[in-house]
Amino acid sequence: MPGPSVLDELELILADIRGGGGGQPPDRGDGGGDGGGNNKRPSHGGPPARRYSTAIVFAMISILMFFMAMVAAFLVLRTTSSLWVKFHVPRILWANTAVLILSSVTLEAAKKRLAENNTPQFERLWWLTTTLGFLFLAGQLVAWRILVGEGVYVGSTLASGFFYVFTAAHGAHLLGGLGALVYGAVRRPDPSRLSRAAIADVVSYYWHFMDGLWLFLLAMLYFGS
Repeated sequence: MPGPSVLDELELILADIRGGGGGQPPDRGDGGGDGGGNNKRPSHGGPPARRYSTAIVFAMISILMFFMAMVAAFLVLRTTSSLWVKFHVPRILWANTAVLILSSVTLEAAKKRLAENNTPQFERLWWLTTTLGFLFLAGQLVAWRILVGEGVYVGSTLASGFFYVFTAAHGAHLLGGLGALVYGAVRRPDPSRLSRAAIADVVSYYWHFMDGLWLFLLAMLYFGS
């Protein structure tokens, strides 16, 4: 069975708020009844895992608000400023994007292998995801070097300034996800605290979010710069 979705986690958060924050989620079939045992949450979905899921949900909301504020400034200046000068966005961004999308695919494949108790294959795919993430960041640095070689710097134009800010901010947040990936790879499994499956779920929420955010920023940069 796949891990709990973000909507599931939000449902549990709201349930905790309504119950005063100290209650457990309702029993969804702990044996007996109408066969609801198939809906029972796995062991990694208990309160410790839920705390991490809650934290990552609010972190993603905060990150989204931060980027939306920058996007709003980008759109306003692009349409109103007489100083807006377009520039050529490096084509390597398309290759970088393909690498990032592939990393999301390998991450989901790793989670599937973990659910099948295929630990060696899980670890290989998990490390592959991590490597692809670092490769994406390296590609972003190459894009910067291409622009510098063309004489386009962060202060050259408003458009180029937003390019550097968008890519740097996204890269910094993605680096946090890479740290979580490395942690999930080297951490010894301890189901009594936080299982590897719970870590995989939480990290995948954040990683896929950063993937989708980059696709949005890429569209803004190509069609707006």
